[in-house]
Amino acid sequence: MNILLLAGDGIGPEIMAEAEKVIAALALPVDLDRALVGGAACAATGHPLPAETLAKAKAADAILFGAVGDPRFDNVERHLRPEQAILGLRAELGLFANLRPAKLFSGLEDSSALRPEVASAIDLLIVRELNGDVYFGEKGTRTTASGERQGYDIMSYSESEVRRIAHVAFKAAAGRNKRLCSVDKANVLETSQLWRDVVIEVAADYPDVALAHMYVDNAAMQLVRNPGQFDVVVTGNLFGDILSDQASMCVGSIGLLASASLGDGTRGLYEPIHGSAPDIAGKGIANPLAMILSLAMLLRHSGGDEANAARIEAAVAQILADGCRGADLGGTMGTAALGDAVVAALNG
Repeated sequence: MNILLLAGDGIGPEIMAEAEKVIAALALPVDLDRALVGGAACAATGHPLPAETLAKAKAADAILFGAVGDPRFDNVERHLRPEQAILGLRAELGLFANLRPAKLFSGLEDSSALRPEVASAIDLLIVRELNGDVYFGEKGTRTTASGERQGYDIMSYSESEVRRIAHVAFKAAAGRNKRLCSVDKANVLETSQLWRDVVIEVAADYPDVALAHMYVDNAAMQLVRNPGQFDVVVTGNLFGDILSDQASMCVGSIGLLASASLGDGTRGLYEPIHGSAPDIAGKGIANPLAMILSLAMLLRHSGGDEANAARIEAAVAQILADGCRGADLGGTMGTAALGDAVVAALNG
């Protein structure tokens, strides 16, 4: 398998190095390639997603992605900002389905912002649509009749876009506990009403999966009130972005959540859901576990290697149960030490 490593910005190179340790420890039969992306690419080429990087991504079997975001480029034109690289990759590679699992690891009950008995029930999967919504709709600034500046971002979904992400979610639910909650804002948004209508239509193909609907504001509340009620959640790009970050704090730290961005084939892009964290970049204190767990998702979904994916996940669970903690979880272990602990667990 040909894997493209895109370390990116901030803590990206640090956590990517720990994922590479795991690849080496497992002696995985893979070919690794590297390329610039995000702010690093902006600095070197003037563009966050250079043609060479995109070509390598299209040729790869899977992409392991660190993070993008660099304060040096906060004030450049929007299409040249580092964050546009990830949006461009999703669009160019047809990656429309983002899978974000959230499960409380044993031993982290007191690290969650929720009461231990509430947090311990968390075991859910958020399926987020990636190629539509306000992220990709028409956007810009204009001047109103009264002379005011006005910004606008158009939220829209086509029937086919909703249908394909709904199928992904129903299939995921069918392989778990057969419960799917579709999150929208159909009481206010026409986009959400179409979303709900199409999800209901797709449900007819999955009679064994129980479908429920929830408005996004209620879903945010329920995620902290009773997260154990959720099995699989399917929602749009904007709502999914927000809810999955909220879920990360319910399980203790955003440094623990991995994600997979998939399309119609086996090629996918795998990344931790946290950002580039420029404030701690270079300090050796970033939590690499979400990056390592993203590697596990890569092996499972693009490599068909369930055995090694499960080994990685078990190793992460073991070190957390043994008390290994980085700064984000109130501990003192650094980035490299956490990576070494995972490797030791794999070898043990």
